[in-house]
Amino acid sequence: MQIIILSIAASVAALLGGVVAFKGRSKLNLALGFTAGIILGLVAFDLLPEIFAIVNTQSLNPVWPMIALVTGFLLFHTVEKLILLHNEHEDEYTPHQHPHVGVAGAVALCGHSFLDGVSIGVAFQVSSAAGLLVAIAVIGHRFADGFNTTNIMLYHKNKPKDAFKMLVIASVMPVLGAASTLFFDLPEAVLAIYLGFFAGFLLYIGASDILPQAHSKGSSWKTIALTIFGVIFIFVVTRFAA
Repeated sequence: MQIIILSIAASVAALLGGVVAFKGRSKLNLALGFTAGIILGLVAFDLLPEIFAIVNTQSLNPVWPMIALVTGFLLFHTVEKLILLHNEHEDEYTPHQHPHVGVAGAVALCGHSFLDGVSIGVAFQVSSAAGLLVAIAVIGHRFADGFNTTNIMLYHKNKPKDAFKMLVIASVMPVLGAASTLFFDLPEAVLAIYLGFFAGFLLYIGASDILPQAHSKGSSWKTIALTIFGVIFIFVVTRFAA
């Protein structure tokens, strides 16, 4: 029961992040600047440290998670470009924007949301203390995940109602992930590979999609400051939850 309650708290945090993104969509370029900082912070202070910790404790070859990172980066790059090439006749979209790309990015974030729930359940399989610490960390960055999911959908010209539907899906996923751990154990070696893959995906959408769009109407100190603040925000959250 404790696992489900904590996963529901993670879901609520994601919903709150999405609501904040919706309220700020009139200043989407500023929101995207903040989103880019959050993504960079998640990779640097959450995903990579977790990969390194698993590599050390399980005596894994670190090359494999890094191969997964590059694969995640290149796979989403390929998917995005194929979608844009296939729909290049649709003049209403810019060369780097299309609703299908937004959906692909949001679906990947939903998959990560599911595994956030899995991480809570797996940690409780180790001990209650470990489970609580992991749950705090997950709840801390679920706000950012909801924020990012909504902004990615809106940036790629998806309708607000579709962005909200994807936000709801992303919010429910941690509960489903946590519940699934009642039926299986996830090896940490597999988790390290997945985290590398997801880090590559985040690096791509942050550097290639989100950050350039944040400055598409001209760079401003506000946008730069929000990107830096996003990085600092995730750093503080991850240190608090450590």
